[in-house]
Amino acid sequence: MLIIPIKEGENIDRALKRFKRKFDKTGTMRRLRKRQQFTKPSVQRRAQIQKAEYIQGLRDKEEI
Repeated sequence: MLIIPIKEGENIDRALKRFKRKFDKTGTMRRLRKRQQFTKPSVQRRAQIQKAEYIQGLRDKEEI
């Protein structure tokens, strides 16, 4: 459970923004969305490899 203490005289929009930022950092929504659909381990590994290749390509372009 997230607790966001509101300081005296603080704008509610500011406190709401802090709450949203803290909520995003917990990763709750990402985990819920991931659990909605099963992906085979082989598909997950393939996606990881493709992501690594993409990032490596970007780094190689940066060096040139």
